[in-house]
Amino acid sequence: MLGDLLNQFIIPIAIIGVIVLLIIVAGILKRYRRCPADKVMVIYGKVGRGSDGESRSSKCIHGGAAFIWPIFQECQFLDLTPFSMNIDLRNALSKQNIRVNVPSSFTVGISTEPGVMQNAAERLLGQSLHYIQSLAQDIILGQMRLIIATMDIEELNTQRDKFMDAVSQNVGLELKKIGLKLINANLTDIRDESGYIDALGMEAAAKATNEAKKNVAEKEREGNTGEKNERAMEAIAIAQKDQEQREGVASANARAVAAEKEAETAQRTAIANANAQAAAAEAAAKPVEKPESTPEIGIDAFMGAKEDGLLEQVTFDAAADLADTYKDADGYWFSKGITIVGFLVNDDLLEDLNLTAPASWADLLNEEY
Repeated sequence: MLGDLLNQFIIPIAIIGVIVLLIIVAGILKRYRRCPADKVMVIYGKVGRGSDGESRSSKCIHGGAAFIWPIFQECQFLDLTPFSMNIDLRNALSKQNIRVNVPSSFTVGISTEPGVMQNAAERLLGQSLHYIQSLAQDIILGQMRLIIATMDIEELNTQRDKFMDAVSQNVGLELKKIGLKLINANLTDIRDESGYIDALGMEAAAKATNEAKKNVAEKEREGNTGEKNERAMEAIAIAQKDQEQREGVASANARAVAAEKEAETAQRTAIANANAQAAAAEAAAKPVEKPESTPEIGIDAFMGAKEDGLLEQVTFDAAADLADTYKDADGYWFSKGITIVGFLVNDDLLEDLNLTAPASWADLLNEEY
């Protein structure tokens, strides 16, 4: 009886126990959550303490799984899918106080960097995509205005890589504070309402055009110069040949004139020699009569003049200083100077006649001279 009663209760209790066990296992399996690769699972509630000993507000898991304790913990997911934004920045004030329009596009997403991911859990969990985009857009606009204010229009226009590097660095740092990551940034264009950038472009185009024209002119001038140089070289060569011909003719004429002059000189020399020889022979054959009134030149002449009574006797103090050779012992004549007489001869003529220079007055009486 008792056995039948136990059999009636054991089977239902066992069935109930199995059901409860199944419910518990199903609940455990349901609380064990897996995180997809394109999401970040944020566990909040009683999540323990961090490595610094401080209580944590949440625990972030990217790629993995965790058991979510019922009652004490709960979880949500942050989508890692990046989103693009077109930022139409207008009237940004540059360093030169010129307002510019800088349209650009940015690609942003939730960061998976441990510290930055924690910021995203604290500031973006549960927020809509529109809210996140609006928040990121405000940060990007503010940083772009800040950077543009430190740059000239020329820098913005010619050094766009520098501008975008500064934007990426500043915007990236600010986005990390709210858990976002800057993936890409593209500058669409830079415009200003005053037309300053267009003027710079026209100036650059004009400068490039002028430079190209200048290069073409230089090449043409180099070509013309080369052609002129060739013509000049030809003219110089012709002039040199003409000059050589003229110099050859002039040299031949000079040699002919020189030969003619030499022949004329030889003829005149021969005539002069003949005349001199005839005069010398005539002088030698005819004695020279010396007039009595004309004194001879030299000491002998003074001696003769003393003998002829033509001189008077004189005395003076300086006479004692003269050597006896240069004064008369009786004081009738005194020498006041010595004159050296030489012969001027034509060496070339003597050489042609094979003669030596005369050395005395007697040599001049020789018929050879």
